Amino acid sequence: MMSLTTPPNPSVSVAVQPGGSRHERHALTESALIRLAGSHNDRERRELQEQLVLLNLRLADGIAARYAGRGVDWDDLVQVGRLGLLKAVIGYRTGAGPDFEAFAKPTIAGEIKRYFRDQGWVIRPPRRVQELNGRLRLVEPDLQQRLRRAPSPVEVARELGIETRELSEAVVAGGGYTPLSLDVPTHADSGDSLGDALPDESDPYTAVETAAWLHPALTKLTDRERLIIRRRFVDGLSQKQIGHQFGVSQMQVSRLLSSILARLRDELGVTYTPAAS
Repeated sequence: MMSLTTPPNPSVSVAVQPGGSRHERHALTESALIRLAGSHNDRERRELQEQLVLLNLRLADGIAARYAGRGVDWDDLVQVGRLGLLKAVIGYRTGAGPDFEAFAKPTIAGEIKRYFRDQGWVIRPPRRVQELNGRLRLVEPDLQQRLRRAPSPVEVARELGIETRELSEAVVAGGGYTPLSLDVPTHADSGDSLGDALPDESDPYTAVETAAWLHPALTKLTDRERLIIRRRFVDGLSQKQIGHQFGVSQMQVSRLLSSILARLRDELGVTYTPAAS
């Protein structure tokens, strides 16, 4: 596979000027694309493809910059964006549609989004929630600009065409990119950390207290609902695996779990406040 940072090969007569104007880069790109379309020499085609990547690095890096600060290292974003650019170069067909830049932009952005979806989550939520979180990140700033204030959860949910419960899931999912360290203080003026607040699972008395606390609430669930809870939180099955066992989709399992947990929280008197993304 070609290197995405290799200097241009002098045997190919396309002058690479990454720092030139957009008009110059566009003209050089079109010239290289025409040559590429008419070439049947494998070596020449590889060299022209490499030249096209080098000519358009600024395009790929600019698109990658839109996704910076979301929990993925900048170097990884750049490499994924440039991989998307290479795929655009290989897949583009001169004269078959829009110009190269219009073709390359969604190809590069799509590659980055796939990377976030497949690799960017430390804790991976269901696909539906991942996609909703991506829409939330796009809609919220636009809505804030239009309203000239921070939108309420109800307004954001209405803009997305979803319920506030689904919005809460999307907000919580945003924390899956950059989890907090257990050394973070619980309060600004406290010496206690998040790690200190974790229960000691080796303490048998804690297990007994927890079981006694949960039992009355669990008895109000149906046998099927208790089995779903067991499969997810005791047996450690994924939502997809649970769906296979019960003959339902992963999305249905996600909704069932959300409903069951909400009822348990109400029964136990637990207030649930989603963390900000």
